[in-house]
Amino acid sequence: MRSDRSDFLIEKSNLRSTVWREVPTAALEPGQVRLRVDRFALTANNITYAFFGDKFRYWDFFPAPEGYGRLPVWGFAEVEESRADGVTVGERVFGYLPISTELVVSVGELSQSGFSDASPWRQELSAVYNRYLRVTDDPAFSGASLEALQAVFRLLFVTSFLIDGFLADNDFFGARSVLVSSASSKTSLALGYLLKRNSGRDFEVVGLTSASNIGFVSETGYYDRVVDYEDIGKIEIEPAVFVDMAGNGQLQSTIHHHFGDALRYSCAVGRSHWEGPGRSSGLPGPRPAVFLAFDHVDMKISKWGVDGYERRLADAWDPFCNAVDGLLEISYHTGREEIETLYHSVLEGKLPTQLAAMAIMRR
Repeated sequence: MRSDRSDFLIEKSNLRSTVWREVPTAALEPGQVRLRVDRFALTANNITYAFFGDKFRYWDFFPAPEGYGRLPVWGFAEVEESRADGVTVGERVFGYLPISTELVVSVGELSQSGFSDASPWRQELSAVYNRYLRVTDDPAFSGASLEALQAVFRLLFVTSFLIDGFLADNDFFGARSVLVSSASSKTSLALGYLLKRNSGRDFEVVGLTSASNIGFVSETGYYDRVVDYEDIGKIEIEPAVFVDMAGNGQLQSTIHHHFGDALRYSCAVGRSHWEGPGRSSGLPGPRPAVFLAFDHVDMKISKWGVDGYERRLADAWDPFCNAVDGLLEISYHTGREEIETLYHSVLEGKLPTQLAAMAIMRR
């Protein structure tokens, strides 16, 4: 007999205010499947989803009571019940999930590799987030460590892959250095790795981070140089690109005022410093441009086709997955109380840099 669904709710106006609520489950309609949420990653990227939840419609994927949101995460689920042809009970999938015990999806486009959610409220949202990948028989997902790497890094890696491609398509705007803030964050680590692998590059990859993270970031080897935020004023002024993962207005202002017209491009990506001052306006140098990954996915697919895009992504992901395996310690957090505590630790930036967190849902 089905139990009620448990939802982790976040108050939109106060990200520190959270609560678990029970919601009666309903019988499936034809074409629907019930996914039992198993495990998922929680990173600073999820806090970015919450911070920009209304602006970029991240809250719209999973309906919630007025004033609250269900935080999107990337992870694994199993088909617990199915009324959709071609989807069988027991299949394991990877995709965009809420922090809930279950998710009901309406199966739309179906293929050997997976299926999409055709629920009406998701059709106006980016298709990138509506796809569920079958992983039951995929050796790339076998084993807890590989699952953790997929959940923690895979979608962040996509963003890094797209940024790297965008900069390459523009010849890195003639920069002699590419500056990456929040250098210890998962997305930045992946970007640093990809940038250093660019063949024939004539630019330096510079990771910007806090003093407490310099040791870890340097040891990864993913940057040519690692610089303390306090020492930005000591960086030589030359043509540069700034990839801003932090979203801290004070840091952004420091970079723009230091480099001035030598800053050839300023790319605004994340908001890992979510409580810091917002991004500034009226800055010297180029106007910061917001980088929306899902727009760039659409552009790459239109250029390469779906198969071409997925092949190129896989060619970049596989060596990175091998390189990053063992870089981070994986911590596991089971059940509602531990998951809520974990969320608040990530929100407040208390999770150690060298740690990646996986949450395991239990009914």
